[in-house]
Amino acid sequence: MQTKQQKETIVKELTDKLSKIKSVVFADYTGLTVTKLTKLRRDLRKQGVDIQVAKKTLIDLSLKKAGITDTDAKKMPGQLAVVMSYEDEVAPAKIVYGFSRKEERLKILGGILNNIFIDKDGVVGLAKLPSRAELLAKAVGSIAAPLRGMVTVLQGNLSGLVRVLSQIKK
Repeated sequence: MQTKQQKETIVKELTDKLSKIKSVVFADYTGLTVTKLTKLRRDLRKQGVDIQVAKKTLIDLSLKKAGITDTDAKKMPGQLAVVMSYEDEVAPAKIVYGFSRKEERLKILGGILNNIFIDKDGVVGLAKLPSRAELLAKAVGSIAAPLRGMVTVLQGNLSGLVRVLSQIKK
């Protein structure tokens, strides 16, 4: 049992975290071993993503205090883990989705993006998006493609001229 003081501390810490978030993923970790949960925590920490496990009533109270009102944690099944990111909107979804594909006991229940609740399908869709680095690489490739084509055409004209001149020489 937690004392009232411990519960107030949990609510205050979770409210502070939730007020700074870019995105959240809610996951049911019922049946997950401590070893697997520790591995998930380690994977999340490497990416700068935070995870908090608390009672649903405390999570609900923290969400309301943080100004997120359209989410009801009490209605979500199982034991609830709150995975939060303060910088990258996609990171929690990608990591939890990847982990849940290997470990069936971890179930994605939904999430929050821009203070709006998204369902499980929304979180999975977010997880399947390419990363920011991949999108930037694609944009650079798209910008560079016409220049590469122009260089190839110019090289073709030069190599044709060189072939003609070498044939004239012979």
